[in-house]
Amino acid sequence: MSDNLSDNAQAHPTPGAGLLAGKVVLVVGGSTGIGADSVRVFAEEGASVMVAARSRDTLAALTEELTAAGHDVAYSAGDVSVGADVARFVDDTLARFGRLDGAFNNAGINQYGPLDEVSEEDFDRIMAVNVKGTWLCLREEIRAMREKGGSIVNTSSVGGFRGNTGLGAYQATKHAVIGFTRTAAHDNGPFGIRVNVVAPGPTETPMFVQWRHDDPAAVERRIASVPLRKAGTTTEVANAAAWLLSDRASQVNGVVLPVDGGYSA
Repeated sequence: MSDNLSDNAQAHPTPGAGLLAGKVVLVVGGSTGIGADSVRVFAEEGASVMVAARSRDTLAALTEELTAAGHDVAYSAGDVSVGADVARFVDDTLARFGRLDGAFNNAGINQYGPLDEVSEEDFDRIMAVNVKGTWLCLREEIRAMREKGGSIVNTSSVGGFRGNTGLGAYQATKHAVIGFTRTAAHDNGPFGIRVNVVAPGPTETPMFVQWRHDDPAAVERRIASVPLRKAGTTTEVANAAAWLLSDRASQVNGVVLPVDGGYSA
């Protein structure tokens, strides 16, 4: 586990107090990057957190880290593109904590290359994870929240409302996430369920770090196009998601919140 991800997380002096105090939150896609730091931030903001992803070993290490720090965190391993696994993420949350107040659906993969060069297999896989996986999460989370309400945040990208060379399949999935998030907000608002999106811009995720290593000039050009002239941190995205999940955003529903330093402005 990378030390720099731990360093990004903001500390709070009193475990159990904070923006999400008393809430139970499920984080899907929480083993690395934005997801892992979201688990840290949500826990430090007072939430009890169930974290789900494919890598059991990584989940166990993250859970152990936060439990040792006095936080209430558990994990459930599985594949977000498999309906039975996603149902189990929610069932495990209910069994462990008794309810579900919030969910952050962050699982996703990338796909580089012009659309005419993407293989059918790769296209199917990115759709299965980014689109079907997010839909499966929404379906199960909404069922669990239908009686008492709650808040759901999906991860899209600034690529969800613009184009970019060589990322057509990826950006198609991020457009889709925004589309069904807005519909879910309409469908479920009457039940007291808010559904919103965070849309990160250039962010210091492991994938971004690899891109900097592979093509530093391209990364510098991208950062130069950000008005703040810097890439965001994973914790900055996590903080935005925490606010959307909190009661302080109680009238915020169906929005796309860019966390991009002005990149999409």
